[in-house]
Order: sequence, then C-alpha cells, then structure tokens
Amino acid sequence: MKNYYRVVIIGLCVIYLGCQFDIVDGRKVDTKTENELEVKEMMNTPIYVDPEIDLTSHKQVSVIIQFKTKPAKIAVIEAQAKGLTLSLEEATKNVEDSHIRFHKDIQTLLEKEKVPYSITRSYKTVYNGVAMELPAYEIKRLLNSAEISTIHADKEIQLDPPILPFEQM
Repeated sequence: MKNYYRVVIIGLCVIYLGCQFDIVDGRKVDTKTENELEVKEMMNTPIYVDPEIDLTSHKQVSVIIQFKTKPAKIAVIEAQAKGLTLSLEEATKNVEDSHIRFHKDIQTLLEKEKVPYSITRSYKTVYNGVAMELPAYEIKRLLNSAEISTIHADKEIQLDPPILPFEQM
C-alpha cells in the first residue's frame, strides 16, 4: 500500500510538471515562466493595457488607443490652469501631429512586420486616439510607440438611466 501512494504522488508530480511546459519549435518551454515574464514586461511599460485583453490570443480584437497628447480644448484649459498660454490652433496642431506620429509608428511596428490591422476610427475632439483591430498577441508591438497612453478593449458599456424625482416614490 505504501508503494501505491508513492506511485500516485510521483504520478501527480509528473503530471503537474508536465502542465508547466509546452513544446515550441522542438524545444521545451516553461510557459508559466514565459507568461509571468510577459506580465512583468507589461507592468514595466508606462502604457496601461486593459487586463481584459488576452495578449496571448490569436483572435482579432478591437481596441481603443488613447494618445498622450490631450484633445485641443482640454490642453488649452489645462495650460490656462497652469498659468501657461496655449492657443487652440497650437493645441489642434499638436493633436494632428500626434496622429501623424502614431501612423509612422504603425508603419514601423506593424506594417514592416506584415501584421494585419485596420484603423476603424480616429478621435480628436473629446478623446485623442484611434480605434483599431488587430490580433491580440500583436498588441505588445504597440508598446514601443511613444504616442500611446492607454489601450482599452473596445466594448459597449450600458449605463442605467438616472432616476427622475417623480419615479422615486
């Protein structure tokens, strides 16, 4: 009976250790360690990436990317609050320039690597950024762009309508 338990324990250990490794390109890879390294790498970047996005998936995902440059009217208001002068024309040019720089980054980071993507929408008024679709695992390439502040999953959010005073009774 003692040998039976020993065999069961050894078998469970082998199964557990076998789950920690994958064979990639003919070599044994510690997937747990690689995933932990990817998470640590993501945490060291100044770009916030929505944790709901599975960065290991090969599925096409829709994301909304916010740029570091503020929308023009917001930038003007923030400058005034700091006692600085910034014209609306200058701020608008800064927004346009941020989009141009991002498109240059995209050419370097995605097009040269033949990554399939599409920019589905550009935002410049209330929000400065773009909506785009690309394979989820390729989002990591975007972390090298100096323009990006945050990357969010593109999802619809439903808000509850406000309760009117006559409905509270």
